[in-house]
Amino acid sequence: MNVLITGGSGFVGSHLAERLLADGHSATLIDDLSTGQTRNVEHLEKNPKFHLIVESITNLQTLEPLVQATDLIYHLAAAVGVKLIVSDPVATIETNIRGTEVALHLANKWRKPLLLTSTSEVYGKNSSSPFREEDDMVFGPTTHSRWSYACSKAIDEFLAISYHRKKKLPVIVARLFNTVGPRQTSQYGMVVPTFVRQALQNADITVYGDGTQSRTFTYVTDVVEALIRLPKHEQAFGEVFNIGGNREISIHQLAELIKERSKSSSKIVKIPYDRAYEPGFEDMPRRVPDISKLARVTGFSPKVSLEEIIDRVIAFFRSDPSFV
Repeated sequence: MNVLITGGSGFVGSHLAERLLADGHSATLIDDLSTGQTRNVEHLEKNPKFHLIVESITNLQTLEPLVQATDLIYHLAAAVGVKLIVSDPVATIETNIRGTEVALHLANKWRKPLLLTSTSEVYGKNSSSPFREEDDMVFGPTTHSRWSYACSKAIDEFLAISYHRKKKLPVIVARLFNTVGPRQTSQYGMVVPTFVRQALQNADITVYGDGTQSRTFTYVTDVVEALIRLPKHEQAFGEVFNIGGNREISIHQLAELIKERSKSSSKIVKIPYDRAYEPGFEDMPRRVPDISKLARVTGFSPKVSLEEIIDRVIAFFRSDPSFV
């Protein structure tokens, strides 16, 4: 197939492109490099089936011929990371909503299937963890910019599902839960690369809040496997799927595990949310997925353990200390 990946030089996009090329497909990536990096995909440049276009996906003149020529679209382009979202909510909202609007419009015009990557953030403050795809969304007030990302991605989902229901466009929504692996930057506040980088420098490992908030973590190749499988199943179109891990761990326990496995002398230091982000910042106490729907449709289950995930990220940062 000819596959188009928006946001393709980002963390997940680069691994997805790697897998598609390994499977013999052509991978065309479009990315404005606002958060993606060319270094993530430079090892793919010698492959004649790899193409990178540096441009915004809102540029219709550039994007339309790419959509016209593709067999499948993975729409990954989005603002990422809580730190970026809090610091620049305008770009978050505009990038997420406008980019998805353009991608869906062109996918519908040329009748191309599209997989939209969404986020576990859309569950908001819902406390009924583990989250099922049909669970309610519970957001905080609009005066807290922290919720702008979740709301913008929820609009993306509504739009995608509406295109499927009203225009019969083959669309899949995949909600990702804390994807981790090599080439994930700590620049935007991603917790595992941040903790690993701090541990390897024997600097303070900074846990935001009281550290009791819990998450599950999924290795990026497991996430890519799920993304590859979903479009192969007709019953997946028009549906929403959680993609995540199956081991819950508190953030303080995660810091301890990273410190232990990196043999670091770092201290674990707790920083109040108000200092880390903004006054009134709210976080979810638990973010754990129910992935039974994904397993039922595709047979997927995560393969890489949390310890192995951490070991691989440690090895990556040791091999390339310049990567931040």
